[in-house]
Amino acid sequence: MPVYKAPTRDTRFVINEVLRLEDYAHLQGFDMATPDMVDTVVDECGKFCSEVIAPLNRIGDSQGCTRNADGSVTTPDGFKQGFAQFQESGWGTLSSPVEYGGQGLPHVLGFTMEEYLCSANQAFAMYPGLTNGAISAIVSKATPELQAKYLPNMVSNKWLGTMNLTEPHCGTDLGLLRTRAVPQADGTYLVTGTKIFISAGDHDLTENIIHLVLAKTPDAPDSSKGISLFIVPKFLVNDDGSLGERNAVSCGAIEHKMGIHGNATCVMNYDGARGWLVGEENKGLAAMFIMMNAARLGVGIQGLGQAEAAYQNAVIYAQERRQGRALTGPAEPNEKADPLFVHPDVRRMLMDAKAFTEGMRAFALWGGLLVELAHKAETEEARQQADDLIGLITPVIKGYGTDKGFETAVNMQQIWGGHGYIAENGMEQFVRDARIAMIYEGANGVQAMDLVGRKLPANMGRSVQAFFALVDGECAAASADAQLAPVAEKLAKANGELKAATMWLMQNAMANPNNAGAGAHHYMHIMGIVSLGLMWLRMAKVSAAALAGGASEKAFYEAKIVTARYFAERFTPDAGALRRKLEAGSATMMKLPVEAFATA
Repeated sequence: MPVYKAPTRDTRFVINEVLRLEDYAHLQGFDMATPDMVDTVVDECGKFCSEVIAPLNRIGDSQGCTRNADGSVTTPDGFKQGFAQFQESGWGTLSSPVEYGGQGLPHVLGFTMEEYLCSANQAFAMYPGLTNGAISAIVSKATPELQAKYLPNMVSNKWLGTMNLTEPHCGTDLGLLRTRAVPQADGTYLVTGTKIFISAGDHDLTENIIHLVLAKTPDAPDSSKGISLFIVPKFLVNDDGSLGERNAVSCGAIEHKMGIHGNATCVMNYDGARGWLVGEENKGLAAMFIMMNAARLGVGIQGLGQAEAAYQNAVIYAQERRQGRALTGPAEPNEKADPLFVHPDVRRMLMDAKAFTEGMRAFALWGGLLVELAHKAETEEARQQADDLIGLITPVIKGYGTDKGFETAVNMQQIWGGHGYIAENGMEQFVRDARIAMIYEGANGVQAMDLVGRKLPANMGRSVQAFFALVDGECAAASADAQLAPVAEKLAKANGELKAATMWLMQNAMANPNNAGAGAHHYMHIMGIVSLGLMWLRMAKVSAAALAGGASEKAFYEAKIVTARYFAERFTPDAGALRRKLEAGSATMMKLPVEAFATA
């Protein structure tokens, strides 16, 4: 039976010592996030996810969800009770707006909750997971009347929200969608169409579900410029806030999936369901991107979450399982065999996992800080820089984070050998659950193209230039420290590879757009390597200072410095190989005719 214990010490290290959240206490919302408050929230959140939600993970995977005759859905045993505790404890409100009943704490703490919840039970985490994105869209685009009607109950998680984008013939290319919204005399719209792959489309966890649905009005342009966004509740809401009749929306089927069985991924049928326009007609894409950006950060955290859970179970197995002898001679002569930990190839996989998970945690939490600073930093310049950086790294958090998260889950299963392939041991579930994160909320190829096609050229490359300067500055500052210099030197070289790859794309993508498409994946991974390298340089710097100051947790900080060096030695060299792949261009990739791919 797999286990999970939230990595609270590591999280507190990142928030309190690396990000130094207390340094922002003068900004709105940060004043409450004292180190003591952070420690309490992190520890209690970890305890809740480890003790209440994690035990439901295997149950959800084996039972799945049930669609009832009336189109409603019943979740697996224990999910309803677990969510009631989640909602009553206010865990979903950590970083939600105070004016609607949220706690208004920094997004860093909300991201921490997301990670722990995803590690404990990704299928469960997906029920409240998209609500924050829906809230953000309503806050930004909806009328005050709609905000007052829906937000308090969504913020409290009394009601949950969904995103309804995909249709059977229409995924990434939303200009093809067919769902229609016909205006009515009372200002509402009747929404008709079918949506697929809708996470938490129906369930029994809350009394109401607020669907945010993309649709086209009758005279809308037949392209992405004709998309509008609508609030379509499962149950209509009366003027006094009470629930009215059931709306004409139902779950037509539950998708049979590779993983995340405990989440109801639904086919949703809208049969003239009553909806309310969010924002302006034909301007739904702007609202959708607000939801998608929030969701993409959350999905990146899912990649981390599954990697962390798989890593913890691989560490335990490598300590307990005895196979063969150490290459340098028996490590434990009194036993018939040594633990797996003595074998360098097992160590390779475990060190890769440790370097990724701890680096990715710091990267995601830094992203959470940037989300906050983009709105609350003291100066317009600081807010702009934070907004530029979070826009730049969002596809990297999602794409690189989930690519490497899945790879880590697979490697941790590998450590278990044949036992990792047996369902009862739980390692194969981590692999299956991690796989979806590379696909939904914009497949990772789309993330890479968003990075290369939109984020790099935006504002004449202002954001990527700021990123280059940030990395160069921190490498230069660390180069005089003997402990940090090896990490800084290799990171600076990887940043040089990223600069060279950027220049190559600038010179070659305009002439042939396929060059951008052919190299986008590689570019995203180079930026992922440099980003995590920056996090490891920062963590090594803090750890070296702590050791110099006589810190009591000597082993903790020494391990950070060793892992930073490992990342520098084993991850950053890949940046050069990826740049060379990118610079190969698209010629041979696109050369063959379609017929050449036939196998018979």
